[in-house]
Amino acid sequence: MADMRNKVAIVTGASRGLGRAIALELVGLGAKVVVNYRSSQVAAEEVLESIHKRGGEALAVQADVSVFADAQRLIDTAVQHWGRLDVLVNNAGTRHDTLLIRMSEQDWDEVVNTNLKGVFNCTKAAQRVMIKQRYGRIVNITSVAGLAGNAGQANYSAAKAGVIGFTKAVAKEVGSRNITVNAVAPGYVPTELTAGLPPELVAKGLEMTPLGRAGTPEDIAKAVAFLASDDAGFITGQVLSVDGGLVMQG
Repeated sequence: MADMRNKVAIVTGASRGLGRAIALELVGLGAKVVVNYRSSQVAAEEVLESIHKRGGEALAVQADVSVFADAQRLIDTAVQHWGRLDVLVNNAGTRHDTLLIRMSEQDWDEVVNTNLKGVFNCTKAAQRVMIKQRYGRIVNITSVAGLAGNAGQANYSAAKAGVIGFTKAVAKEVGSRNITVNAVAPGYVPTELTAGLPPELVAKGLEMTPLGRAGTPEDIAKAVAFLASDDAGFITGQVLSVDGGLVMQG
């Protein structure tokens, strides 16, 4: 099991779903965690309560990662509080699904700004700290949609594919400073984010998944924790599909 004692981590979009599970997993391994949220303060405080009950250290920070000034403040808060930043998990995401012919410019912009620009904003702010430390682990949450595409999700698929390209480019830029940059591509995982998917799409996805089941937030969290740990110190620029084999069927 990875040991993350004395490590400081930020998890964006950590008030619910995958982000919540990732924050709890990292705390369980000994990390101090910043629980970022955009609007769900009550949910973020519930995550803090769960962490504190487990004897972990955490703080909640409101920030809209699609705005660079907010992302910078998020990073600065972690460093001011704990003196360093070892792990950044870019998890914050949103969806506005519809066929391209019906997709509004706002539908496109909101999804791309949160899912892709948010990754740029947080990574740019965090890498200054990590370069100075000569240590860092960045894990970006992409999606099977970014690898194979999904009808009705041109905006989401494009943003998540962009995250993959971004991951590989930045991994090449910062590798010499002992900073790794990787991505995790979940398959279908029931969360608030996926709750609005059409039932027939979910059924088809499960039918095409060789393991024959949906994923859990904990499945994703464990993969993220591995890539964020020193056990993955020689892995960078990679996309780890945690999808029960779904992407093989694409």
